[in-house]
Formats: sequence, C-alpha cells, structure tokens
Amino acid sequence: MNDAVYARRRKVNALMFALTAACAAVSAGSLLMILGYIVWKGASSVSWAFLVNLPKPVGEQGGGIVNAIVGSAKVVGLAGLVGAPVGVLGGVYLSEYGRGKYAFAVRYAADVMNGVPSIVVGLFAYALIVHPMKRFSALAGSAALAFIMIPTVLRSTEEFLRLVPGTIREAALALGVPRWKVTAFVVVPTAGRGILTGALLALARVSGETAPLVFTAFGNRFADNGWLNPIATLPHTIYTYAISPYEDWHNQAWAAALILMFFVLSVNLAARLWLKPS
Repeated sequence: MNDAVYARRRKVNALMFALTAACAAVSAGSLLMILGYIVWKGASSVSWAFLVNLPKPVGEQGGGIVNAIVGSAKVVGLAGLVGAPVGVLGGVYLSEYGRGKYAFAVRYAADVMNGVPSIVVGLFAYALIVHPMKRFSALAGSAALAFIMIPTVLRSTEEFLRLVPGTIREAALALGVPRWKVTAFVVVPTAGRGILTGALLALARVSGETAPLVFTAFGNRFADNGWLNPIATLPHTIYTYAISPYEDWHNQAWAAALILMFFVLSVNLAARLWLKPS
C-alpha cells in the first residue's frame, strides 16, 4: 500500500468518524432539548398539592391530578399483569418449540402488530369491549394497552431466549431432565433479566399512549370509581389540558408531562441497570 492510498483512507476514516459523532450529538442533543424544555415549562407547576388534589371545576384556578396518577397506575398496572405473561409465554413457545408455518404466522403477526398505529388498537378495543358493554372503562383501557404490549414482549422474550447457549439446554437434557423442566427451570431463569427488561421497556412504552385511552378509558375529572367506569389517565389528561383555552390548564399539562416523563425515564433506567452485567 503506497503512502497516497494510506493517507486517503485516513482522511476518509476521519471524515466518517466525525460524521457519526455529529449525528450522535444531534440525537442526544435533541433528546436533552426536549427533556430540558419539559422540565423548564413544568417544574414551576409541580407541587405537593398538585400531586394529591383532585382537579378544580372548569374555570377555577389550581387543583391537582391525583385522579390521573391513580388512574394511570391502575390501567398500566393491569395491562402489565395481562400483557407481560402472555407475551413471555408466547416468546417461550416460539423460541423453544415454535417451528413450521404456525410459528412463522405468529412471528409475522407480532411484527405486524408492533407496527400498527396505537389509535387502531384503541378503535379495536372500543369495538370489542366498550361498544358491547355500552360504557367506557378502566378495564377497556387496560385491554387496549395489553394488546400493544403483547407483541413487543413476545418478540423481545424470544430474542433473549435465543441468546441462551444451546450447550446449557444439551447439558440439562443429557441429565435426563424433561424438556419442559429444562425450559422452565434452566432456560427461562438464565434469560430472566433480559425478559424482565423487555417487559419493563414495553410497560414504559404503553404508559405514554394516549390514542387508545381516548376510545376506551375516556377520562374522568372525579376520583376513581372502579374498573367498569371511565377513568382519568396522565396521557389523556395532558391531551385534554393542552388543547383547552385555559392558561392554568396549559401549565398543569406541562407539569403532568414532566411527571409522566419522570416515570418513563425511571422505568427505562431501571431496565438498563437490571440488564447490566453484575
């Protein structure tokens, strides 16, 4: 290799390195700019009273969003209790037993579901649950979010299980352990941290969904009153307050967005730390 070719390659390498570094800086800077703007706009309106009080009547100043916080915890929590186990079991099947056309169809359906707009899922939940029951409800909201969670958890579980070395399975099977016990007590625990991480990330994703909740949970400015009635949630409250004509509601929307962002970042950070090798 002559000196001219070597020098040209060094210049190209330096140029591409600088380009990738600039793109990374733009990506990180955009995220920090968005987060910083939310903190700047919302921090001044966050207070203990805002977190523990119910909303004031329309037109009055003040009030809080405790109903939305409790509602989001209920709706997202139930969605996680339903969606995560179904997704994990489906991922176990695809990784350990799924072969042939049926497994291909399940994978394809999961991939398609991951790309379906959330508003379509909300419309489906409306037709399946809200319309027959003749009412909006927290239960319908949880079902819509669970529909979104299942394919994400399923595919992430399958990928983490595939990372478990085949020698571990072969060693357990060589000892005469039944296949289902190898899967349940060897393979799944080995990939357990990754599976939990995938479930947490899916939970963080659905916690910020608004469109499905418009069709299902609908919203409620009063205290929580069970699973079969409309319920307030943080995303829907942010949407309602942001499009209102009241300046005080705009400030509360930013504050609610800050609380929701803090929850999502906390779950993402916990998932990353959990997955990090000890």
